[in-house]
Amino acid sequence: MITNTQSGTNIHEIADGIYRINTPITLPQGGAFSFNQYLLVDDKPMLFHTGPRRLFPLVQEAIGEVLPVSQLRYIALSHFEADECGALNEFLAVAPESAPVCGRVAAMVSVSDVADRAPQALADGEMLSLGRHALRWFDTPHLPHAWECGFMFDDTTRTLLCGDLFTQGGEGKAALVETDILGPSEAFRGSMDYYAHTPNTTEMLERLAGESPATLACMHGSAWQGDGGALLRALAESIEQRKIMPT
Repeated sequence: MITNTQSGTNIHEIADGIYRINTPITLPQGGAFSFNQYLLVDDKPMLFHTGPRRLFPLVQEAIGEVLPVSQLRYIALSHFEADECGALNEFLAVAPESAPVCGRVAAMVSVSDVADRAPQALADGEMLSLGRHALRWFDTPHLPHAWECGFMFDDTTRTLLCGDLFTQGGEGKAALVETDILGPSEAFRGSMDYYAHTPNTTEMLERLAGESPATLACMHGSAWQGDGGALLRALAESIEQRKIMPT
């Protein structure tokens, strides 16, 4: 569903009760890109990623097609960056019963200071129940970047809210695909490597793969459906291969 014809912002359900909000943009240096947010509809609705502050009206408008934005209870982020939480305080203002959700490190270093309400800080492995959906927080420091980085996994739908993993260029027109996203995402990373390459990257990816996600909710580009464990292991292998390739 297109929610704003001028910007092209759209919203589509990618898993039971999980909606991708997508806004295509043109990069300053040219070329297409996209920002995605994920709305989890439940007894306590949650928004994962807010998008940059300037996209707030578009994201708010898209949410309004599914539920009143005032019903949001959680505004969650993977790590502290504009596309993750640039509109955090704007959403806290229009959803007066909502609270920020992040990892403990993010709460300590940034969110407790910047957010207009105190965050709910999750420990590694801690569960957050929205009602039908049960979300588990995974600390993933520096994967792909930022000390405070982490992801959330929905046990109910086996959806991994995987942030910047598998970032794809382009507008992300297809909300959910089963085709290859590793190739396009690695090609994008090849031109602008945003990975920190922490020594335990493979270990962290294997931990996520062990949850056998069926849907990967990417922040940039299309969401993906299939054997998520195999795809995460393929990403780990690609990263390891690049380490040993001659420069």
